[in-house]
Amino acid sequence: MLTKRQNLMETIKGGNPDRFVKQYEAFAMMMKTPITRAKPPIGGEIVNEWGVTTRWPEGQLGAFPVHDDEHIVVKDITKWKDTVKAPNVEHPEEDWATAIAEANAVDRTEQYVTAFVAPGIFENVHYLMSMEEALMAFYEEPESMHELIDYLVEYELKLAKEFIDHIHPDAIFHHDDWGSQINSFMSPDMFEEFFVPAYKKIYGYYKENGVELVIHHSDSYGANLVPAMIEMGIDIWQGVMTTNNVPELIKKYGGQITFMGDIDSGVIDFPEWTQENIAEKVETACRRCGKLYFIPGASQGLNISSFPGVYEATDAEIDKMTQEMF
Repeated sequence: MLTKRQNLMETIKGGNPDRFVKQYEAFAMMMKTPITRAKPPIGGEIVNEWGVTTRWPEGQLGAFPVHDDEHIVVKDITKWKDTVKAPNVEHPEEDWATAIAEANAVDRTEQYVTAFVAPGIFENVHYLMSMEEALMAFYEEPESMHELIDYLVEYELKLAKEFIDHIHPDAIFHHDDWGSQINSFMSPDMFEEFFVPAYKKIYGYYKENGVELVIHHSDSYGANLVPAMIEMGIDIWQGVMTTNNVPELIKKYGGQITFMGDIDSGVIDFPEWTQENIAEKVETACRRCGKLYFIPGASQGLNISSFPGVYEATDAEIDKMTQEMF
């Protein structure tokens, strides 16, 4: 029987996996580093490390920035340098002790030690200045947007160095949502101009320094951006939703990139969830996407679920499909 790590590699290289990769099982997420994304408690509000005010309203599944005139960080993109200050990534060695111990405890023949980064470059831009203002600024003030993105890239490269120096990750799991459920937030041409060079620098740096796999989370439509993802160096697109026609993407791009998802969290992960519904969605995904260049899993961007039991129930159904298809 292959290890979890070996089985994942067989899957993404078009080899001979002996079972479906079960969601995040091959990735040991390093979530206790001193460099973590601050988020508010449910019903609460915080100002994060970038000065962005975020709230998590009761009854919602996550937090989002506050962009009224009182709280927005960048009110004028041409003057972004006046208000945007990157947080410090250098921490005393003792602050890394827990993360280092956690990384050292991982059997690297079984799992990838995986660094976690969120939010990504695009999300950081619209966190600072709002989605509407950010999207308009790509057209109206491209020079300033390039400058801001370059600044964020330099921050991420410093962040990457800290991860590499302290926990020596085998993989990076990086968030950055690039679309809604039905389309990307920007055209492929605009994405190519602003974000492909940025991510080639970031992901290139990780790979030049021993990181084997780049897993990028974007639980959205992004089929039109897959060539750009490949150019960036992404190995696994996690969060790929059913609106992308995943079987067609596998047929077209399998061997260059692997697709993790095809089970939309919104249709399985809700208060009245049932095992039967999850079984149906998992079976559909596995049968139509097949055994290679595909990892079945919910589109949720971590090895968790919004409602208790859903993640584990999904794992159980993937096991059943392994028994039927392998």
